[in-house]
Amino acid sequence: MSALNLTAASAIVDAALATAAELGCGPMTVAVLDAGGHLTAFKRSDGSGIMRPQVAVAKAWACLGMGQGGRVLSERSAANPPFFAALGQISDGRFVPAVGGVLIRDGDGQVVGAVGITGDRPDRDEACAVAAIESAGLRADTGITTNHPARR
Repeated sequence: MSALNLTAASAIVDAALATAAELGCGPMTVAVLDAGGHLTAFKRSDGSGIMRPQVAVAKAWACLGMGQGGRVLSERSAANPPFFAALGQISDGRFVPAVGGVLIRDGDGQVVGAVGITGDRPDRDEACAVAAIESAGLRADTGITTNHPARR
């Protein structure tokens, strides 16, 4: 398994913000965590809300904690609210199972980190994260297996 280094994490953050600007998204906040859940790179756009940093980190942290992309976690959360509420409690609130959390996989399919992004509609958040991860030569894992627009 290769590690996610600062250069790659920084490139992912910058690419996500650039994609968001191209798409005309609202002010975005982007966090990249390594496979151990440690914050590696982070930026927030001017005008981003004061709780957005915590949301971005918690989206990425949830993906790492459960080993699944945010889209699947969001669906699972809707189907089992008590379990996911408990996960929020035992993680001291660092667990947001939502679209916009995306696992980062290396060429061998190993998880090397996660992106959490927030600031626009969930599908647009996710699309920015996916584009950024792929631009860094890594694989984005949203948890979906079909040809969803965010995977194109």
